[in-house]
This record gives sequence, C-alpha cells and structure tokens, in this order.
Amino acid sequence: MAPDPLRYYRIEARELLGGLSQGVLDLEKGGFNRELITKLLRFAHTLKGASRVVKQNAVAERAHALEDALAPYREGPGPVAREHIAQLLANVDAISALLAALSGLEAPVVSNQETPRPALAEESLATVRVELKEMDLLLEGFTETRSQFAALHANLDMLKQARQLADQILYRLSATRSQENNGYSNLGSLARLRPTVEELQGVVSHTRRDLEIRLEKIESELTALSDLTRQLRLLPAGQVFGLLERAVRDAAQSLKRRVRFEISGGETRLDAHVLFDLRDALLHVVRNAVAHGIEPEAERAAAGKTPEGLVQVRVERRGNRAAFICKDDGRGVDVAAVRNAAVKKGRLTTAQSASLPWDELVRLLLGGGLSTSTTVTDVSGRGIGMDVVRDTVSKLKGEVRIQSEPGRGTSVELLVPVSLASMNSIVVRSGPTLASIPRDSVLRTLRVTSVEIARSADGESLSFEGHSLPFLPLSQLLDPNTHGETKSAAHSVVVIQSEGDLVALGVDGVVGANTIIMRPLPPYIEAHPAIAGISLDIHGSPQLVLDPMGIVRAARVPRVLAAPVAIQTAKPILVVDDSLTTRMLEQTILESAGFTVELATSAEEALDKARERDYGLFLVDVEMPGMDGFEFVARTRKDPKMGLIPAILVTSRNAPEDQKRGYEMGASAYIVKGDFDQGNLLKTIRQLLG
Repeated sequence: MAPDPLRYYRIEARELLGGLSQGVLDLEKGGFNRELITKLLRFAHTLKGASRVVKQNAVAERAHALEDALAPYREGPGPVAREHIAQLLANVDAISALLAALSGLEAPVVSNQETPRPALAEESLATVRVELKEMDLLLEGFTETRSQFAALHANLDMLKQARQLADQILYRLSATRSQENNGYSNLGSLARLRPTVEELQGVVSHTRRDLEIRLEKIESELTALSDLTRQLRLLPAGQVFGLLERAVRDAAQSLKRRVRFEISGGETRLDAHVLFDLRDALLHVVRNAVAHGIEPEAERAAAGKTPEGLVQVRVERRGNRAAFICKDDGRGVDVAAVRNAAVKKGRLTTAQSASLPWDELVRLLLGGGLSTSTTVTDVSGRGIGMDVVRDTVSKLKGEVRIQSEPGRGTSVELLVPVSLASMNSIVVRSGPTLASIPRDSVLRTLRVTSVEIARSADGESLSFEGHSLPFLPLSQLLDPNTHGETKSAAHSVVVIQSEGDLVALGVDGVVGANTIIMRPLPPYIEAHPAIAGISLDIHGSPQLVLDPMGIVRAARVPRVLAAPVAIQTAKPILVVDDSLTTRMLEQTILESAGFTVELATSAEEALDKARERDYGLFLVDVEMPGMDGFEFVARTRKDPKMGLIPAILVTSRNAPEDQKRGYEMGASAYIVKGDFDQGNLLKTIRQLLG
C-alpha cells in the first residue's frame, strides 16, 4: 500500500485548528491581548503554509482569511468586534469541514499533548505523534509476545527434568562405585563417567537458573512497556472541552440566553475510542442544558437568580470508569411536559402518566423521541438528542444517570469505561470455559448451596441482602441447549451490577483477578449480547469477556431450556489458521459448544499433529503462508487415515471458482467469513461428526 502523503499534514492541521478555535473563544470572552493575537496569527500562518505545501488550497485560503481578520488587531485597539468574532468562527468551521472531508471521518489521532496545541517549530523535535491504529498494533504485539512466554517456561521445566535425570545417573554411578569396592572391578569404566555427569549436572543447573532470571526480567519489562503503551493510548478529556464550549456559546446565542460555561477535570485520561464516540453525546447534553435548562433573563430574575445561567462540565475518574457530569442551574426537568409528551406519543395513558415514578420517567427520556420544546429550532425540538446519548453510552457499555430538582437545575452523568481495550477483571470458570467480567461491575462473590436457590416458573432466583436476584448459570448463558435446573450441591456466585439492577451469575469457580486487553469480535461473528469480546491469558489461551449490561438484560428474559444436544465424538477438532484472533474466536465458539479443540498455526504444523493423533474434524483457513488450506485438504485426502477426517474450509474468498476448487480438493464444507453464522457452523460440524 502506498504511503499516505497527507498523513502528517492532517495531524498538524487538526492541532492547529484546535488552537485557533480555543483562541477565538478566548477572544470572545474578553481575553484580548497582543500575545493571544500574535499566537493566533502564527497558528493561521503555519496552517496556511502547510496547506500550500500539500496543495490543499481551499484550507490555505481560509487560513489566509483568518490572518486578514486578525491582522488589524496586532497593533490596533481591542477588543475584537463581535462581527469579526463571527467571521473568525465561520472560517474555523469551514476549515474543520474541509479537514473532515479530507480525512474521510477517520478515528481520532493519539497525541502526547495534554491539550490541542499547534505544532510549533521549537516543539517539532520534542513531540512524537502516533496514529491510534498504530498504537493498537503495538499493544497487540506486546500481548502476543507475552503469550509466547508460556512455551519458554515449558523449556524451564524440561531443564528441570534434565537435572533430575543427571541426579539419577549420579545416584547409579554412586551405586556402581560401591559395587566396585566389593570386588566388581569391571564396573570401573562406568565409574569414570562420574566427573562428566557432575559437570553436566552443573551446566544444566546454571543454565536453568540463568534462563529463569532472564525470562523473569524480560517478562517484567514487557509488562511495563505494555502498561506504558496503554497509558500513551489514553487522551485527556480536555481534548473535547473546546467543542463543548463552542456548542454552549452557539446555543446560548441562538436562544438569546446569557450562559457561563465552567469546566474541570480535563486532565482525566481515557481511551481515544471512548472519547471520540462520546463527543457527540456530550454535545447533545450541553446543548440540552442550555435549551431545556437555562431560563431567559426575565424568568431567572423573577426566580431570584442571576441573569447569567451556569453550565458546568466536570470529569472525574472512578476506578476503571470516567464520569462526565453536566450540571446546570436552570429550571430542571419539566416533569409535567414529559408526561404530556409521553401521552401524546402513545407511550403512556393519562392514568399511567399521573403516577409515573422518577426512575421510569428517566427511562422514558432515555428512550428518545420525546421533546418538551413547543417549537423546533436549530438547538432542540425534535427529541433526538437523548437517542444519541442513549445509543452512544450503550455502545460504550456505560450508564446514564439523571437527577433534577425543580427550579434548581439538572445533572446528567455519563459513566463510561476509561478504556474499551484494557480493564481490570474477575476471571471465572464454567466447565472448560474461562471468562472475564469487568471488576467495576462485580459487587460481591459468594458461595451458596443449592437449597438457597429458589425455583419458579419464571426461573431461578437467589436472596441477597434482602433482595431477590435472578440466578443465571453462566453455562446456560453461553449455551442455551444446557438442559434442566442446576444440579450442583453448591455454587460460586458473582453478583453483578449494571443499569441499576443486580444479577447472581452462577459459575463453577472464581479463578482470580487479572488485567486484560479486550479484542473486539469480528463483524461476521454473531455472539450472544452478553459477550463483549475476547482476550488472551498469559499462556495465549482465549477467554471470553462478558458484558455486565448484556448479562442483566439476559437475566430479565425468561429462559426456555431446550433438550440437550449430544456431541457424538470425543475426538478433538483441529483448528488451523495463521491468525491469532481467528484461532481464538473459533476455539472459544467450539469449546463453548462442548467440543475439545487443538490449534495449529500453519498447515505444516497441522499435518505433523494429524500424523501423531486422531482428530474428529479439521477447521482450516485457506490463505496461509507456505502451504495453503487447499493444499492441506488435498494432502490429507491422499492419506489413508487422515482422508477419513472431514475438513471445513473457512475463508474470506467467496468467488465461485474458489468454492469449486475447495470441494474438488476434498473439503466437506466451505464457509465464507463474510457470511459467517455461528449457529450454521456448529450445525455443519455436528452433521459431519454425526
């Protein structure tokens, strides 16, 4: 792939634009001074020059217009006229649109800066800019490298065995010397080997100790580098403060309100993906604070308030989560208007709306489609703002909390994970499957007996601190074919909290705590909503990552248990794929369904394994370095033993000629990744094994 000639230009232009936007807002707030004007002129001039170098003339012209508008104030009097502020912001908006089109709305860029700043010449040698996708690749590389240490630790065990063998030889040689002293002189030649064996014993011991120390040191350094990479991947929340301040300013001007905007906690760092996705939701929240909260001056004066309304945004860290709290000192949520809007929309009857409690009212607001505005404006009136907030926070596996006091104001809190990739977790076991649960969502782990679990037509439940919690075995969550009630005499239970609800998740055991790197599921994998992704343990084995919100929602649905599906073979399935992620996914799917799985990273390795062990089925990727999947299937068909083992090809190649070739080589089934269906895969495997 050809290098992107605009890659570094886009990074620098975004930073320059951030500095310009914030500077113009400071001018509007009365922050006029020669130093600020000079700085803004330097930003605009740098952006103009960089744009002309890469032939982005439209951006260069807008940057030049910014210079023209600012130049009179370099030596002339201030403050900057209101019409000139509007002109400056219009040019900033135009440049922003041009850069967005140029970037194709790409993911944000990771920068080591605390706030958007220009790439000044004096900083260029001290600043390193890294694109987010490259940071992700680096982090994945650390994860895969650490997983290889399991094999090296196995070599340590082999050296330990070698030392034990040397000890046994020395013991026998000692017995030989005793026999020689008793007159068996022909054993003397064996006894002369003793110095050599002692030397071998020393070499093995020294090598083992040295290797163990070096491995521990390298593993420790890799862990530290991995942690540092995860920190570099995080951005300060203050990156979006400029956008929020601009949104408040524009909404206030549009509605002719006086509003003061205060921000704090911008140093709180969180995943760039999270911050990027959360941006639009935050914009809707602050606009709503102005449109639905802050009253006109006359109304505020009548209520004994200051003419100027207040909107505050505060960010704070709470464990593995970040809370964005937006407060205003306005009129509060118009409860009567929400009730009336719900009745008009047919969500509630008049009688239902009259007795609706606050928590249900919040659910209605978050459901979207309701607006208390009597007219549609550029700021509000269509009832879509809370749709964006709800969907965004749900996507991020977060929560929305709303508090309001009539006449005093409203507080909207968005609680989201600091990182979608790295998280502290509790590792649990269900049968052969290991799964991780975000630690923030785990309220308690406990041990209960079978008699403590109540059973009814609606399912199983457990009493916990005066509350009746739905009891959901993890085995039933992962495999709906699990049949009947839980039969164990005792259970390990993880009490999970999400969306204000509690669920008792039954597991076979709590393995421990760990910090994991979560990998998203590929789009062609249709996993249960309670599965958020997958991770690798230190040995490179896959683990499911569970979504607490998905668990809570699954527990709300009555469970209809189907008859058990018997697996007809005890022979393992051999998964052959050079992609670590694909191997992990397929192993997780198959083991969750009750199959035994072994892995091979290449067709050559798979052939070696198949010569030494009987397998029930081959699940083979087509495109692999060296021998591809087609050749692997063709070779196994020629072998008297391996030729009887069914083979499924799984590939992204969906051309008819590729499918035809696969079947001609002897494949039993051909599955295209783009049409991947987990249920169909398991059904096909069971048919071939049946």
